[in-house]
Amino acid sequence: MREALIIDGARTPRGKGKPTGALHDFHPQELLAQVLNALRDRTGIDPAEVDDVVIGNGAGDGDHGVCIGRLAVLAAGWPVEAPGLTLNRFCGSGQQAVAFAGMGIRAGFQDLVVAGGVESMSRFLPLDAPDFTAGNERLRARYPLVPQGISADLIATIEGFTRDDVDGYAVTSQARAAIAQSEGRFDASLVPVRHADGSIALEQDEHPRPGTTVEALAELTPSFVQMGTHVFDGFDRSFDEMAREAYPDVEAVEHVHHGGNSSGVVDGAAALVLASPEYAEAHGMRPRARIVMHAVAGTEPVIMLTAPGPATEKVLAQAGMTLDDIDLFEINEAFATVPLKTIRDLGLDPEKVNVNGGAIALGHPIGATGAMLIQTALDELERTDRSRALIAMCTGGGMGTATIIERV
Repeated sequence: MREALIIDGARTPRGKGKPTGALHDFHPQELLAQVLNALRDRTGIDPAEVDDVVIGNGAGDGDHGVCIGRLAVLAAGWPVEAPGLTLNRFCGSGQQAVAFAGMGIRAGFQDLVVAGGVESMSRFLPLDAPDFTAGNERLRARYPLVPQGISADLIATIEGFTRDDVDGYAVTSQARAAIAQSEGRFDASLVPVRHADGSIALEQDEHPRPGTTVEALAELTPSFVQMGTHVFDGFDRSFDEMAREAYPDVEAVEHVHHGGNSSGVVDGAAALVLASPEYAEAHGMRPRARIVMHAVAGTEPVIMLTAPGPATEKVLAQAGMTLDDIDLFEINEAFATVPLKTIRDLGLDPEKVNVNGGAIALGHPIGATGAMLIQTALDELERTDRSRALIAMCTGGGMGTATIIERV
């Protein structure tokens, strides 16, 4: 089986996911189009030779609807011969897009694929409490699925993570991101977003809050208390009650998460160019890394966010590797409990995990984050002259994605 080589990657900065954010006025198709053209210019690829553009997206409607992968290709002005595909694996969509691109190349079906994701969270349609089981009472009866914030607080309750624990982790994420940003560790992948007149709209991640302290975070009110205790229209009990049905040993859900220790709501896009060894050699491309293995795992869907551990174990087993073979880990910081639990379950060295901060500081543009994390890991491997990284994410519905990359 052929290797799937990573030639290069590019991403936008993450803009604050609100109407005052620097990227709010950019249609998500346009954000992704700018990344596609940046990749074209950086790698010299001929877009007409691209076998597919595979794009992850979590929203799937509104501005993100009707196959944003294909529409972004057209918005970029690429030849109509370049196709586009959109997929949704919740928060793991961008990572899954890269995995599918790698699979197509390794199987011999494709030679040149662009893969990544996009999410403009400031342009989401108005949402009340998320309902994963809308219109499906049979599914709700089988699995009383709750919003992810409730799941995160449920994990903290069961694992015994205190408010100090999650706030302390958040402060570390902010501090690491501040160092990384000040030292330009993200610059290799960043491309500025430009207005139509060529002026720069944003060239650095907009969400980090350098200098965040545990004392400042202690002043914030937990975000999911009302969501957990309120009975929403269409339900006969609260989300906290639904969580306790699935976990009857839990007397009460301890709500510890808030905006400061949860992933930031942001806008952004990212993509990578993948190629077969034969195509890369024929076109004088110098690959940066290869995809070693990818795996997906499913876990209990009410608690929902615990699958990065099983996905990590699965991808290592499939690759014939152990944790000792991995130099760096990127575990998406959907909520502080996610990396905390993964680190505890796997016995990871915290100094190898999210060394440049994570989504708590930088933000989590749902469909784009997986592709961004792969780029962050690769840039850090090169900066520190190390070899392998493992990227793991939790997703809605109780799934986890994991990818191992290796420098070449």
